[in-house]
Amino acid sequence: MFDFHKNHKVLVITALVGFVTLSFIVAVFPAYQMQNVQPLPQQPEMAQNEREGLNIYIREGCVACHTQQVRNIEMDNIWGDRPSIPSDYFYSKKRMGIWRQSPSLLGSERTGPDLTNIGKRQPSIDWHLLHLYNPRSVVAPSIMPSYPWLFDIVDTTSIKEDDKVVNLPDAFAPSPGKTIVAKKEALQLVAYLKSLQQTTLPDGREEKFIPAIEPKQMAGSKDIDNSSSLNGEQLYLQTCAVCHQDNGKGVAGAFPPLEGSDIVNDKNPELMIKIILQGYDARSEFATMQAFADQLSDAEIAAIATHERISWGNTGSAVTEEEVRKIREYITQDLNP
Repeated sequence: MFDFHKNHKVLVITALVGFVTLSFIVAVFPAYQMQNVQPLPQQPEMAQNEREGLNIYIREGCVACHTQQVRNIEMDNIWGDRPSIPSDYFYSKKRMGIWRQSPSLLGSERTGPDLTNIGKRQPSIDWHLLHLYNPRSVVAPSIMPSYPWLFDIVDTTSIKEDDKVVNLPDAFAPSPGKTIVAKKEALQLVAYLKSLQQTTLPDGREEKFIPAIEPKQMAGSKDIDNSSSLNGEQLYLQTCAVCHQDNGKGVAGAFPPLEGSDIVNDKNPELMIKIILQGYDARSEFATMQAFADQLSDAEIAAIATHERISWGNTGSAVTEEEVRKIREYITQDLNP
């Protein structure tokens, strides 16, 4: 019909029209639609320290292995509270100038865990610093490269008050008399990672995974406490195992073991519940534990505490939601007399 093999002019024009059409479909129209994307109402703008951390994230090539896009499929439901939407990337994808688009952060490789909601999944600064210095110190089978150039090895006697010391397990610790201190770049990178948190959708909208995550959390509960059907083991694996390990043995020199712990096995679970709610600063011996009062409900804390008290040979009793609620109220009153 077009005689492409004879009429080169028609061939070139047809190829040009096809190229322009596809360019509009693939690039121009989606880019135009993105101009109308707005941040979510509760989404905070990136602080300067976090934006500097974003630049380091780009410089170090983290996107080569980590994505920032939770897909609406079952295998991704552990990475976020919901599937990702364009507004989640509003501030990090702002143009760097009239002629410069921001670098791609979503990535295409899924070698490492998705980082969209890492700020909620892992809010511990100490854990992130350990992970950056040597990932094997907290995740034994990790294939992530180490970033020792983001840290300094200094004499223990020369540590300054504002230095951020990294407590390493014995197997990864420097020679006696030396201490690992995080550089400003490492702290900025961690600040950016901690800023990656999904915010609540407006107007009460709730996008759920396929299948929804709730049945997985509710199914197969092994907890003694029948006041809640939450699966304490599953919640522990999602929230606590990254530091204390799935076997409860912790990481020597960094995160204390729960197996055989006097606090976990105490007949009165009050101290254990307080630590989960308020966190714990054991800087002299272990890394600091963050507070979970704002992240976990009373029922979830009760389920996790119960799982810890009856697992790995521990002999503690079950913890009820009512016990957690009373201690939370007591703590709140103590902070706001």
